[in-house]
Amino acid sequence: MKQILVTILIIVAVIALIVIAFTINQVGQEEQRMKTDLQYRSTLLAESLKETVEPNFINKSENYLQNVVEKFTDKERFAGLGIYDNKTKVIAVSSTIPEATSAAQEVVANAMDADKANGDFAKFGSRKVYLLAVPLHDDKSVVGALMVAQNAGYIDDRLNEIWKNNLIRLLIQASLLSFATILLIRWIIYEPIRGLVETLRLARMGNEGQSTKGLTNSLFFRPLVKEISNIKRSLMDARISASEEARLRLEKLDSPWTAERLKEFIKETLKGRTIFMVSNREPYIHIKNRGKIEFYFPASGLATAIEPVMRSCGGVWIAHGSGDADRLVVDNSNKINVPPDEPKYTLRRIWLTEEEETGYYYGFSNEGLWPICHIAHNRPTFRKEDWEKYVSVNQKFADTVLSEIKNHDRPIVLIQDFQLALVPRMVKAEHPGAVIGLFWHIPWPNPESFSICPWKKEILEGMLGADLIGFQTQLYCNNFIETVGRELESLIDFERFAITKGSHTSYIKPFPISIAFPNGFDETENQDGKEKLLKSLGIKTKYIGLGIDRLDYTKGILERLKAIEIFLNKYPSYRENFTFIQIAAPSRTKIQKYRDFAIEVEEETNRINSLLKTKSWKPIVLLGKHHSHEEIQRFYRLADFCLVTSLHDGMNLVAKEYVASRSDEKGVLILSQYTGASRELKDALIVNPYNGEQTANAIKEALQMTTKKQTKRMHDMREIIKNYNVYRWSAELLKTIADLG
Repeated sequence: MKQILVTILIIVAVIALIVIAFTINQVGQEEQRMKTDLQYRSTLLAESLKETVEPNFINKSENYLQNVVEKFTDKERFAGLGIYDNKTKVIAVSSTIPEATSAAQEVVANAMDADKANGDFAKFGSRKVYLLAVPLHDDKSVVGALMVAQNAGYIDDRLNEIWKNNLIRLLIQASLLSFATILLIRWIIYEPIRGLVETLRLARMGNEGQSTKGLTNSLFFRPLVKEISNIKRSLMDARISASEEARLRLEKLDSPWTAERLKEFIKETLKGRTIFMVSNREPYIHIKNRGKIEFYFPASGLATAIEPVMRSCGGVWIAHGSGDADRLVVDNSNKINVPPDEPKYTLRRIWLTEEEETGYYYGFSNEGLWPICHIAHNRPTFRKEDWEKYVSVNQKFADTVLSEIKNHDRPIVLIQDFQLALVPRMVKAEHPGAVIGLFWHIPWPNPESFSICPWKKEILEGMLGADLIGFQTQLYCNNFIETVGRELESLIDFERFAITKGSHTSYIKPFPISIAFPNGFDETENQDGKEKLLKSLGIKTKYIGLGIDRLDYTKGILERLKAIEIFLNKYPSYRENFTFIQIAAPSRTKIQKYRDFAIEVEEETNRINSLLKTKSWKPIVLLGKHHSHEEIQRFYRLADFCLVTSLHDGMNLVAKEYVASRSDEKGVLILSQYTGASRELKDALIVNPYNGEQTANAIKEALQMTTKKQTKRMHDMREIIKNYNVYRWSAELLKTIADLG
């Protein structure tokens, strides 16, 4: 619609310019014609009157002259007469003409001086008049002048009428032409193009949908329709071939896993059973921005990993609706099809009050469970009121799940992370036929650490309602089984890694999560794009280091900044040649600890910059805001190394995203030994984040590493992620769950 309006405005502007130019020319010609006509008529009148006035003027018959003048007072366009002596003194004048005006005297004087007729336009009050003076003679010389005054206002009236008529004509023409243009663009151009776009979109989504037959009547687009029909057939053939190839690969575990292969795998394995994903964080958040509703993808490792799976599998994702415009876009069942630009699955939103979110999420989940699972020197806080909200919100999630699966005999329910530890038991108790998987994305601590939690037994019993409990590493599986063994009366089978409590058995297995590979982002950004990004940040150095994290105390950001300071003090030659970019997205800002931590990071950054910066350089650029995945990819591709210094992390997908983004097989990953990713990406430079000297030396090694060595290490890490990406992770998780029920 915007393009149509712009087109109409351009057309109207062009027509207006043409009409205005034409009108200016017409007005000019008409004005010249009317003035010439007025001058001609005035000359004829003056010459005819001169024959009567001149003899009487010579004889000084002033009374007779005044009577003559009065006869011609205000006759239609004739304004009056004036008779002057050779000193421009009034002898006789019409009552409608001022006796003395500078304009009249000037016209009269010029006529007598030149001894010929002289005319000009003037103003008598509010009237526009034309004055023409002719000299009067005796036998020897000029003795006076006769002045004729004609009303000239009708000339302006006529010119204004021309402008008015032409502007009305322009308005009518513009309206008709705009209406015709809208119809032309809509029915001859816009509608056919929209049909072609919809055809391509449906073909891309694997739905034959709209045919192009109805569009072939368009003369302009007939060649394009033909080509699109060919493209559509090619896409369908390619999709059939891909599906067949993916089906043939199902039994070959060593072949690459793709979205298409996962889709075929699910068809074969689940036999039409629906997947119900459950998490606190939603994959798409709708917000109001300047009166418009927009959406964005949250900075969440869980969403990054799970969303590609749901695109491939379809199904229903149940999550907390946290955006201020989330309620405005859902249907009566609180559902919306996502992704918004290419729907693949259904998002069912749950609404929480501010009090519920404060107690359940910020309180018990992030001030209690999060620090107890991340052994990162932060004291956990447990409050009874937070626990009560945690129980009630888990029940709300469970009730929503039960409402969605009530008509399914053996639904597969995948519950994500520590915020929903009680949901498995709640769902299982009401729907025993449901096959439930719980994946714990964060670390599971040793039994001594977990024993701090006042409601440890309730949490463990809630988790054991799942048929399969997945962790990132075998160590976390061992810790969980040992914790259950100490806290609950149960039967533990170490051979099968199973826990039986009552009549229900839960299997405990490691499923190290990964990311989509390839990750679907544009890899064609050239050097100009990188230089433009650095210029926007005021960076002119040769080497770039990168850190990307939420502002969370478990990510080791302060330890990382200290290591940068040690590096620049230990190797001063890199000053003004090296800049470290730290992207730190705000996180959990309603919790005091996180607000304090954000201040600490900013103060530490300022301290180091104040200590080391020069007039044109500072060592650390802190970007404390959310960045889209597309923006982060640009940073990944320009960094000489990515520094991940988590103090305790379940997996850390930033490390894997950095490796996946480096299709040029350049760059170095420096990785904390306390991340789950360090057990897979062994070609990274592994460091103890608490050892600043070791991290500083790793930075030096990364910047001095040869291109050949970088390529070898990055290639090997990319192969690991390629062979064990999120699609394979999903396949193994779903295959295990399907085998259980």
